[in-house]
Amino acid sequence: METRKITKAVRAGVNADGQHGSVMPPLYLSSNYSFEGLGGKREYDYSRSGNPTRDVLGRAIAELEGGHGAVVTNTGMSAVVLVTLLLKADDTIIAPHNCYGGCYRAFSSLADAGHFKTRFVDFGNAHKVRQACLRYRPKIIWVETPSNPLLRVTDIRGMATLARECGALLVVDNTFLTPLYQQPLTLGADIVVHSTTKYINGHSDVVGGAVVAKTPALLEELSWWANCVGSTASPWDSNQTMRGLRTLHARLRCHEENTAALVKVLNTHAAVKHVYYPGLPDHPDHHLARAQQTGYGGIVSFELDGGETELRAFLDGLSYFTLAESLGGVESLISHPASMTHAAMSEEAQQEAGISPTLLRLSVGIEHMADLVSDLSTALERASSAPRRSLRIAGASSR
Repeated sequence: METRKITKAVRAGVNADGQHGSVMPPLYLSSNYSFEGLGGKREYDYSRSGNPTRDVLGRAIAELEGGHGAVVTNTGMSAVVLVTLLLKADDTIIAPHNCYGGCYRAFSSLADAGHFKTRFVDFGNAHKVRQACLRYRPKIIWVETPSNPLLRVTDIRGMATLARECGALLVVDNTFLTPLYQQPLTLGADIVVHSTTKYINGHSDVVGGAVVAKTPALLEELSWWANCVGSTASPWDSNQTMRGLRTLHARLRCHEENTAALVKVLNTHAAVKHVYYPGLPDHPDHHLARAQQTGYGGIVSFELDGGETELRAFLDGLSYFTLAESLGGVESLISHPASMTHAAMSEEAQQEAGISPTLLRLSVGIEHMADLVSDLSTALERASSAPRRSLRIAGASSR
């Protein structure tokens, strides 16, 4: 992406206050706005429908993604569900069988309730995806690339061609890479979805989402539904998220540098069975990632060699990695997908998706690289020296 475009987007609202000359855009907390007499509606009337602070963030995200506009929502899952409101009861959505657990739960539950039909397909098999699309003629093809948590990469251009062939909208979840490392709309997607809770905000203190539309017609329909169901973000959260967005380019550089150093440790340690990171030359989608991404991001997943004892030995005593859900913040996190982010999936569904009981996912923060490397190395040594036992871990509710 051009540096000029990044600068323009992250400076959205800067020095735009004509009343007082505020360098940063004002925070409009008002829930409602006055009319200029009977029938004299101004640009804004009620903050669920529109808010100046939220619009600054929406314009900035849309600018970065190259879209016509964006709807800023109160959570990432609100953004996901908002897109599904484009579907009718007889419409079908085709989604990856190894997608984020929250999406898996939403698509399954809404289909069970009769809102639309859902088909989960292995997106690692292009032939299967094509067969499913030609058979079910979906209204939406949902792509998550890189996928959560196994970081599989989907060919967006190829999916765009398939979507046009079967008359579907192509929706791409771009949360893991952000528009600085991947721009799905330029590759043929119709809609881009973000959990702005993650990298766009980047400080683990606000939940939010965004839906970026390629065309005015899609933006109008999505905006209508967001206003109708009340899924728009608050002014305060929008202001905080915009503050985070302004440092995205700087944070991403540090995230990726730290991740590359940790991948080297993981990829050479005997306690690690497998490393999942598209930046590795032996990753099955490495060449595709190089073709459609400009970076590999700050998430790496890996399987420990062992069972519950090794897993607990690894996790116990970590100093700079906090066991918690979510990702993309300045602090380093570690999660156990099977019992945390993907617990809504059945054991069979987890196995089919390749989510093993010893799989761990790192969200690498921007702490001092040497500290993170030391912490990870020490944890791996603890796992190596632990006695082996079978793994039995109770699941938690997926978030």
